[in-house]
Amino acid sequence: MDDARLNEELIDCLFAIRTQVHGELKDLAREAGLTDTQTDVLWRLSRAEEMTARRLSDLLQCDASTATSMIDRLEKRGLVRRVPHPSDRRAKVIQLTPEGCALRDRVIEHTTQHSPFARLDRESRLRLHALLREVSDGARPAGEPTPGKNNHDKEQQQ
Repeated sequence: MDDARLNEELIDCLFAIRTQVHGELKDLAREAGLTDTQTDVLWRLSRAEEMTARRLSDLLQCDASTATSMIDRLEKRGLVRRVPHPSDRRAKVIQLTPEGCALRDRVIEHTTQHSPFARLDRESRLRLHALLREVSDGARPAGEPTPGKNNHDKEQQQ
């Protein structure tokens, strides 16, 4: 198999995995009365110590108004709250409420239990994790922080 075909098949595999994970999450989201994107927000909020609406819109690849309206809906459901940013008076940090944490825990538990990676032994998952991190970190523009790390310094600059 030549390199172009190999790359094409790797991308096909990624799309197939995404479809499988998305399908599992869709069922849980429907059961919880959430949209797919709202479920994605819960997942992403669980991965970051601090998250502003701007950072969330960047991660979701949507405009700020879309992220804001999504946060508004989650706030009305009692799943998130806005609190003052610890070092930037102009910004608010989006935090999960206890109810949001409980639902997030259900999302994480459900997703990990139905993970397509569960078919691999631990050693294989660790190797795959290292490879995927290498690829995803390499695709990030220079200076872009790694998702899930405390990124409030970068957010302050924005």
